[in-house]
Amino acid sequence: MMTLRQFAAGIESIPAGEFSLADLERACPGVSRDMVRRVLRNLQRAAKVACLGRGPGAAWRKKGSTPKRG
Repeated sequence: MMTLRQFAAGIESIPAGEFSLADLERACPGVSRDMVRRVLRNLQRAAKVACLGRGPGAAWRKKGSTPKRG
């Protein structure tokens, strides 16, 4: 079973770009939705991720990871 710390490290290793709660659930099938939400909330408080909307389809983005213009 994956620990909270391992899961948080997994989220932090996500490449730049937007992701959703459903993307994380598919990537980590053994992790409950409550744990995903808890980790995202903690990362949001630590200013490491930002929520870009509301509801189940809300997108999230790692802070400091802006797409390059080109």
